[in-house]
Amino acid sequence: MTKTAVTVLGLGAMGRALAEATLAAGHPTTVWNRSADKAADLVDRGAVRAATVAEAVGAAPVVIACVLDQPVLCEILDPAADALAGRALVNLTNGTPDEARRMAEWVAGHGADYLDGGIMAVPPMIGEPGALILYSGSREVFDRHRTVLDVLAEGDHLGADPGLAALYDLALLGGMYGMFAGARHAAALVATVGGDPVRFVEQRLVPWLNAVMPALSGSAEAGDPADSPVAMQRIAIANIIRASREQGLPADLLAHLLAPIAPPTDPQITDDVRRLADLTIG
Repeated sequence: MTKTAVTVLGLGAMGRALAEATLAAGHPTTVWNRSADKAADLVDRGAVRAATVAEAVGAAPVVIACVLDQPVLCEILDPAADALAGRALVNLTNGTPDEARRMAEWVAGHGADYLDGGIMAVPPMIGEPGALILYSGSREVFDRHRTVLDVLAEGDHLGADPGLAALYDLALLGGMYGMFAGARHAAALVATVGGDPVRFVEQRLVPWLNAVMPALSGSAEAGDPADSPVAMQRIAIANIIRASREQGLPADLLAHLLAPIAPPTDPQITDDVRRLADLTIG
């Protein structure tokens, strides 16, 4: 079976992983990067290095972009806009929902199809079980080029709105960064009394988080009974802040957690942890 040719724009850690996956699957792969030397080992493995973005875009019906951010992508693509006509741009660059929607409009204005994506994986996971990419935008592109997309990661198309993948991507990353920041603070707190932070994370923190995570889905559903009152959480967070400061650790992160759950002035606000998101937004 003939393999679809692919172009990969951007050879940072993630872009390189994407190009390696398409090469490994036998797809003719053209690569471009501002620093051309980053393509050397990929060329040795069979990739074609394009001298210009226009040359790279024109080399394949599927163009995968994975660069630093959306402004950088706009700067890269603008001189090559005419080469996009009739092609599909799969944008895996991190950005906001509105940036994705604007990019979709710009791409459509140059005669190309657009599929946005959020990569829920680190570079070593690309091409391996467990990697996930969330897509939104053109369903036709998602279905037509599934043989290419599937070599990168499991794909999940969220809908026609090009901004959906970016929104879900950032929502998931927000949860991850919050968890990681909390974990680092927890390990640092244990280390202040001579505890082994690595052992603490492995033997205490991870099992504890795994045990409480199933309750998270229930707390997000409106109508659940209030079995974890905000008043109790306020006291617990305040005590963590006090203990951290007593141990010489900064407590800025936890102070931000406490602020949204200060005693509510609106009597209509239900005293339940599931209201934290509403309180934060308000």
